[in-house]
This record gives sequence, C-alpha cells and structure tokens, in this order.
Amino acid sequence: MGTALIYDEEMTNYKLLWVDPACKIEVPERLTVSYEALVKSGLADRCVSLPVREATDADILLVHSEEYLEAVKKTPYMTLEDLMDFCSQYGDVYFHPNIYHCAKLAAGSALQLVDSVMMGKVRNGMALVRPPGHHSMRNAASGFCVFNNVAIAAQYAKQKYAVERILIVDWDIHHGQGVQDCFEDDPRVLYFSWHRYEHQKFWPNLRDSDFDRVGNEKGAGFNVNVPWNKVGMKNSDYLSVFCHLFLPVAYEFCPDLVLVCAGFDSAIGDPEGEMCATPDIFAHLTHLLMNLAGGKLCAVLEGGYNLTSLPQSVCQTVQTLLGDPAPRPANLDGPCLSALESLHCVRSAHKKYWSCLKHAADLPTCEVSTKRNKVGEEEINEEQSKQEPVWRECPKTLPPDISAAALLPDDGICPERCYSLKSSEDLDPSIVNKLKEHILKDTEDCETLSTLSRLTVLIDKMEKNEIGSGLALVKDISKAVICVVQHAAAAPMNRVLVVYVGDGVVPFHTNEDGKTLVVQFTTQKSEEIQSKYLIPVCLQKDYSDIPGFIQATLSLLLPLGYEYDPSLVVVVQTSGCGLSHNVWQQLIGLLRGLAQGHTLVLMQEDQNAYVGPTASSLLGDPAPPLGPLEAPLPENVESTEKLRLRLKADWNFLLTTGNVK
Repeated sequence: MGTALIYDEEMTNYKLLWVDPACKIEVPERLTVSYEALVKSGLADRCVSLPVREATDADILLVHSEEYLEAVKKTPYMTLEDLMDFCSQYGDVYFHPNIYHCAKLAAGSALQLVDSVMMGKVRNGMALVRPPGHHSMRNAASGFCVFNNVAIAAQYAKQKYAVERILIVDWDIHHGQGVQDCFEDDPRVLYFSWHRYEHQKFWPNLRDSDFDRVGNEKGAGFNVNVPWNKVGMKNSDYLSVFCHLFLPVAYEFCPDLVLVCAGFDSAIGDPEGEMCATPDIFAHLTHLLMNLAGGKLCAVLEGGYNLTSLPQSVCQTVQTLLGDPAPRPANLDGPCLSALESLHCVRSAHKKYWSCLKHAADLPTCEVSTKRNKVGEEEINEEQSKQEPVWRECPKTLPPDISAAALLPDDGICPERCYSLKSSEDLDPSIVNKLKEHILKDTEDCETLSTLSRLTVLIDKMEKNEIGSGLALVKDISKAVICVVQHAAAAPMNRVLVVYVGDGVVPFHTNEDGKTLVVQFTTQKSEEIQSKYLIPVCLQKDYSDIPGFIQATLSLLLPLGYEYDPSLVVVVQTSGCGLSHNVWQQLIGLLRGLAQGHTLVLMQEDQNAYVGPTASSLLGDPAPPLGPLEAPLPENVESTEKLRLRLKADWNFLLTTGNVK
C-alpha cells in the first residue's frame, strides 16, 4: 500500500528571535536537511506524499485545556517583548508569531498520517514536523513543544477509529513527560520511553521519569520508563532493551496501532543526547516494530539536533518503512553495565504486570546505578563528551532486483510477486560433481540433484544481492539443509544462522569454528548440549503454546541472532510441527532484520499450505497479529530461562542484569 511522507516547508517558517542558550539548537534546518536527504537519496520519490492539514480546535482539545489553547492563539499578535514574557512561564521553549500556525500543522500532520494508515490508503508513514510535541502538557508548553502531536494522534485514533490498544514508542533521548501525563492511567495506551536521566540530573529532571513510575490505577504497568544513567549508550544497549523488555511486552499487549515519537537526538553526535548509537540502528528498531499492529505504524519527528546524524537517521527509518532491508548492524559488542542495571530495574518493576516478565530477577538488595552516582564513570564520560564523535555513514543498501524467489516442484504454483527458479535451467557441472561427491554419494536421484543445484544458484544470487530472499519446497529436507549450509558457509567471511523448527536430529555436525549457529525449536527433551553453536530450545507438549514460542524467539533467538550477525539466515520447518501460519510469519518477519534480509526458508514438499504465508513474509508484508498473549506455560518459561542462564556466559546479548555469574 505504500509509505506516506508528510512535509511542508511552512513548518520551517519560525525561529528563535532572541538569545537563549537552551533553545538555540531548535532551528528550521532540522526539517530542511532531513527532507533534502530523503530527496537526494531517492526515498522521497518512492513515498506517497500527503498534504498537511491544520489540527482543529476540537483536535487540540483532545489533549490540551481550552485555557491553554486560547493563550497560544494570542501569540501571533504579540510583540517581541510579550512573546518573551509569555515564554518565561514555561520551560525551555520559545514562541514566534508563526509558531501557532506551525503547531497546528504539526499536530494536523500526525492526524493526517493516522487517517491514511487507519483507512488503508498507506501501510505506514512518517511525518516530518516542527515544532515537536512529546513534552507539552495539558496546560503548558515545554521543551520546544507547543501541542502534543502524538498524544493528540492517539486520542484521535481512539475516538474516530475506536482503536482499542495503542502503542507509543518514544525513542527520543528526552523523557516525553507530556505523553506520560496524558495516558498514565489509561490501559488502552502502552507508553514506552527510554531517555537520558542520569539520576534525575538531566532535563526535564523529573522523579516521574524513573523506572518505578509504571502508571496509575488501571494504567499501572502501561507506562514503561527506561532511564539511561550515563551517556555513550550504543547500538547494543538499544537492541538489548528492545529484545528483553520492549518487544515481549509489546507482543503481549498486541497493539492495533503503533505511534513512534521519532526523536533522533538519541543518535551519535547529538549535543543533547551525547549517545553513540549510529543511524543504522533506527533501521532495526523500525523493522522490529513493523510486524506489530499488522504493520500500522506512524512515525512523527520529535528531537534531533545534529544536522548530520539527524538526516541519516531519518533516511534509515523511512527506507525501512518502505520495506528495504536493514543494513547489517554495526558495533554490537553487548550492553554496558549501566544499561543492564537499568534494564534489570525496569523488568523487576513490571514483572507483576506482564506475564512475559514474571521470570525477571528481583531488584537487588544493594542500590544500583539508577539510585546512586558512579563518580569514576561520570569522570570518564565527561572526558569522552569533550571529544567530537566520528562515525561512518552507513553504506546505502540497495533493494535487490528480485525481492523473493521460489524453488518449487514442477507442478507447484509460484506465489504472486515471487520469481520462479525453473527446473529447466542448465545445471553447473562443477556444482553437480560437488553435490554427487559430498552429499548425494553418486546416487542417480536426478530430481534431488536438480533441486540442490538450484538451491546453490539461489544462495549465490542472494549473496550478490540479485535476489533478496527465497523459499524452497524440497523432497529431502536433510540433504537440502546440508547443501545450503556447506555452500553458504564456504566463503571465508560468511556465517550462517540456521533456525530449525521441528523435532528430530539436526542433519549436520556443528563445529565450534563459529561458521554456523543452529537454534532448534523442538518438543523433544534432549541431553544437555554444551555447544555454543548448537542450541536446542525445548518447548513442552507442542507448538500450541504461542506465548512460550514468542517469548523464546524474542528473549533467546533474536539476541543470539543480532550478536552472531549472520550473512545468511536459513529457516527450516519440518513436517508435522504444527506451528500456526501467524506465528510462522512473525518468526520470519523478525528474522528478516538480520543478514540484510537474506533469508532462505526450507520446507518439505507436503507443506504446500505454508508457501503463500511464507512468501508474503519474505516479501515484507506484515504478519497478522497474534492477539493479546496469555501467560506462557510455566514449564516453557522455566526451560527458556534455564537455557538463557546457561548461555549468557558465552553470549553477551543474553544478559539482563549486571550480574554475569
């Protein structure tokens, strides 16, 4: 259906008219450089351009008081001295004669985006707006924000479209206290925010921004704050919070709409955030959100004050919304101790509200970094913050010529939008000889020989990015898996992640050389395996425990996959595993964030019913929602947690506390 882009130059037509060190970074160029980068990269032309509209009084009053709205309405007629006096009653905000008009356009743009997504005109989209919104309160402007764009959009979606569950993800580096204040007693809105906090020393310096502010009354548990208590957070810290906290809670909540407070002051080089996460991380954060709510995602610009990392981050976000593969993530070395301490505290604070967190460790008896200052770390961070950060711009990832290819039996029907690898294509004699020698053992099985030969061709085309992803129905899945792993891992720099869904023995030996990582979902209890690269995830009874499967996927498979950073992901489903189509599509959709989207799905010939759903996910279509998840089976929670505890000594991304023992 396409990706919407909303931008209007009119929102650049206001600026600071006096000297104010706190406000000088909020400049019109924030918008122009972001839009120009989208135009230069060709991304703007690929989007559906939507016109802006002004929010009405009724729209604004969904969140703000009539008294405040009437006060703002007077600002276009104020003198400079009056404007300065008006601003003095609020915190870190400035007004301009044109800002009321721009603020109505900013809020209206968010509503325009919601309308287009909810009415099915587009799948998702981004609104480049100014002024930002997430700090503004019911009765007050704050932090460059006049009207709370995303909060208004959420209330509007509830009112106009009867949306029952809305997820707001705020990855801006400042806490969106205005959004929190609006929804802290509302269980229909799950608000997730990470923000620079530093033990309440960073703006907005609120006690309400800490991890133990979970919401009020019926809204308890629906306000999730992750305080960053030091600067310099990296890609690993952001991804760890997503895998071990945010995604499990979001899947259990099962939103009908996702709104993103897309603030890019959390990117490297920003003078406000002082973080070290590179722009490519926003491609991954966006991708991980896109299978929620059936893909209904609206991103609205908030902060971002480095005029280099801001446009790069915007481009990464929009490119992912368009369905392009996310780049391979950079600098993943595991979360830092301070991030783990914050993660531990938040999980502990919310364990009584969310089934997916009931196994989270209790708060430590000693004080952790959210409650005390680490003098040594602060001194180091102050020294580091004086250095101008340098980062490499993420190489442009071009979408492949062919999004997905299918290798099916001759009588199989190729799914729409997939390229068919025909059996009539000539076979490479060298590949044929290699297959006969190492896999087929000189048997005369011409059909299997043809299938395996075409599999190697498919892998080669994926490696060259001529084809993005593929699926194959094969007669002998064991031989197919062996062929794919041997061929794909032959290149010196290649690493293959094999996700094996089904019982039985993995049909090849896994070495400890790191060339192959196998994660097998099975219902058969296996002997304790001490290998770092062969990991059996045992789910008791069967695969009908959807919450248990999703929890294992999010808390084990995804962190392992990101830390391993494969060049190819191979997903195998054996006959009779009984995994539902919806869960299967969620699994594939999540895994496509790895290996630049190069995902190969292998299934046996009798699984023809899975071909359509598989192709849909490989082509980037959002997976159908799973519905709000119940508690997983206790035995599966215990098994998954036991496995995570055993593996965390080898895999940093499996850590959820600062205690590595």
